Amino acid sequence: MIFGSLARRYARALFGVGQNEGIADKLREELDVLGGAFATSRELETALTNISFTRKQRRGVLDAVLERTRASKYTRNFCSLLLERERIGYLPAIARELGVMVDDVKGRVRATVESAHVLSAGDTQKIQDALEKATGKKVSIETSTHPELIGGVVATVGDLVFDGSIRTQLERMRERFLSR
Repeated sequence: MIFGSLARRYARALFGVGQNEGIADKLREELDVLGGAFATSRELETALTNISFTRKQRRGVLDAVLERTRASKYTRNFCSLLLERERIGYLPAIARELGVMVDDVKGRVRATVESAHVLSAGDTQKIQDALEKATGKKVSIETSTHPELIGGVVATVGDLVFDGSIRTQLERMRERFLSR
């Protein structure tokens, strides 16, 4: 709980700067890249959060990453602040929170769609259209495949889950038969 509220506070602060400067989308993209790198690279996480490295060494690593990603001065200053306050470990969570804030203001929402097989572009578009109709917002979809679903799809939009998988339908049928 504390982790999430702290991430929200930092995200809200950066979001305010982004709104004032008209660059909220750009900051979101930059933090998505940095948060993704941090979340997927154990070495980067260790180099930036392990206090056995001096702050100067950690600053050098952070500066190299920021230079390589061509981060704006706002993102550089923000990440430097996180490093100074020993909060750089929150970066992936802050990136997620910032993304939600930017999407909310823009009337967008992210959805994940899991299917047993790779979806065609037409099927993905149909699902996107249905989710946009259900949410009233512009939906951006991230797809993944999970053969254990057998068939159908599971779409998740925020806290809403639309489960149309064959696996779930079979489980429901099994429960009905067992309850009789």
